[in-house]
Amino acid sequence: QVQLVESGGGLVQPGGSLRLSCAASGSILSIRAMGWYRQGPGKERELVAVIRSGGSTNYADSVKGRFTISRVNAKNTVYLQMNSLKPEDTAVYYCNADVVNYSGSWYDYWGQGTQVTVSS
Repeated sequence: QVQLVESGGGLVQPGGSLRLSCAASGSILSIRAMGWYRQGPGKERELVAVIRSGGSTNYADSVKGRFTISRVNAKNTVYLQMNSLKPEDTAVYYCNADVVNYSGSWYDYWGQGTQVTVSS
């Protein structure tokens, strides 16, 4: 019913930049929030950043000042601009969306994941 398509991952050297994008499509009345999670090797999945319908944001302490989450509501799209990348940022990044359907109910949806590798 709802699909999240991610793009923008890849290999980058330490100190480099990358921008991830995630576009939601399907039976969407509105999206209350969209966010990015990541799971590194041998680690639990963790929240990276979220942006809510009112525009408020939250970031993990480890990415504050380096990553910026933004949105284009008309396209149901969220971006994650990643600067000053570090090896510890290496992970699979997953897009998440809190979607409200036409009955007024909400559901969580996940993207397929995109690999970000930071290495020299």
